[in-house]
Amino acid sequence: MGLLLITSTIVLLLSILSAVNSCTPTDRAALQSLRSSLHEPYLGIFNTWTGTNCCSNWYGVSCDPLTNKVTDLNLRGESEDPIFEKAGRTGYMTGTIHPAVCQLYGLTNLIVADWKGITGQIPACVSSLTSLRVLDLTGNMLSGEIPANIGNLQRLVVLNLADNGISGQIPKSLVQLSSLKHLDLRNNVISGEIPTDFGKLSMLSRALLSRNELTGSIPSSIGYIYRLADLDLGLNKISGYIPQQLGKMRVLSTLNLDSNHLTGEIPSSLLSNTGLGILNLSRNGLEGHIPDVFGSKSYFMALDLSYNRLRGVIPASLVSAAYIGHLDLSHNHLCGAIPSGSPFNHLAESSFASNDCLCGNPLKTC
Repeated sequence: MGLLLITSTIVLLLSILSAVNSCTPTDRAALQSLRSSLHEPYLGIFNTWTGTNCCSNWYGVSCDPLTNKVTDLNLRGESEDPIFEKAGRTGYMTGTIHPAVCQLYGLTNLIVADWKGITGQIPACVSSLTSLRVLDLTGNMLSGEIPANIGNLQRLVVLNLADNGISGQIPKSLVQLSSLKHLDLRNNVISGEIPTDFGKLSMLSRALLSRNELTGSIPSSIGYIYRLADLDLGLNKISGYIPQQLGKMRVLSTLNLDSNHLTGEIPSSLLSNTGLGILNLSRNGLEGHIPDVFGSKSYFMALDLSYNRLRGVIPASLVSAAYIGHLDLSHNHLCGAIPSGSPFNHLAESSFASNDCLCGNPLKTC
């Protein structure tokens, strides 16, 4: 009898311990709703979502060991995880992101990325997940707009919505994301203007907004984001002048403004900025002369000024640059002799094609 009592007590204690270490019923129900709205036919990742404890061996799910609340949901369709290596393929998933995901109140990372076939809208309620640090939904077929109250996510460090079909405008509240370091909205159909107070994103180091339908001008306030190293606004419909402030950014190393409707002259501060290593201003309506401001600290891995309306001569100071890897001045109205020496002695004829009257190596002799 005593042995039976001890055995029963042990079973009871184990069941209590199991319950204590299990995820909460609310979180488990939210994950099950999410699973019901998604279909993943090849890898079987949701086959691991069984049992009552979603904190243990559920693929892509991690919990806080103290509270047993789900903190990380990491479902990425391109991964080095053994399940992908064994299948010999990247992931493919269809369905929608169920709003029940917003009931995972402890989430710090929400990653449902690179599945190619997930449709529907971003649940507006994600703006209530105020512990979020990473929101990554890139590489799907999401549509609709960015949630209007996205600015509520004051702890958000990464916002990646690239490679979807997201439309509408950039929400005004986005500039309230005071902790944001990485913003990637590339390859969507986002329209309207970049908020004039975009410079409030003072922690931003990367702002990637290319391949959208953005209009209006480049906000000069961007020039005051002193941590910004990578700014890509290419392949939009942005007009107006290039703000002088962009050339004064000490950390900026990559600036892509290609394939827009920019006009006016190239700010001399851009070409004299010794930290800028990649500058693409091609396929705009830029006019005037190329500023003759290069020096011994100029170091451009790529400098593309092609397909504009630039006039005058090629600046002689280019030969004093420390390094210029790729240079494209084609399809402008430049005239005169091409300077001799580096970098011109390693450039192809295509770098100077379709100008008014350039001459010298590698073109015809003057």
